[in-house]
Amino acid sequence: MYALKNKVQLIGNLGNAPEIKNTESGKKLARFSIATNENYRNAKGEKVTETTWHNLVAWGKVADLAEKFLQKGTEVVIEGKLINRSYTDKDGIKKYVSEVQVNELLLLNNKAQL
Repeated sequence: MYALKNKVQLIGNLGNAPEIKNTESGKKLARFSIATNENYRNAKGEKVTETTWHNLVAWGKVADLAEKFLQKGTEVVIEGKLINRSYTDKDGIKKYVSEVQVNELLLLNNKAQL
């Protein structure tokens, strides 16, 4: 059996401009979310659109591209991997987060030239 890979591919629209941070070590980090839509007909034959939001994180050169070209509403194709992490919030409660670490980014219908 072939080894399975952790690979995510999504096409969606940005909810807001990326949040850009520089870490203490000097690495650039971009956090943003995209919405994907799935259309189907329910049992009554009515068209239904279901929207799902995905949290994304990009590092380094991909974060540079996100900062330079992405804005609210931009349609993008992303490829990356699913990561899970945990942290303790300010009230001492442990939180768990799943997000997509973006490795590749492609802009659709964008006027900017890469």
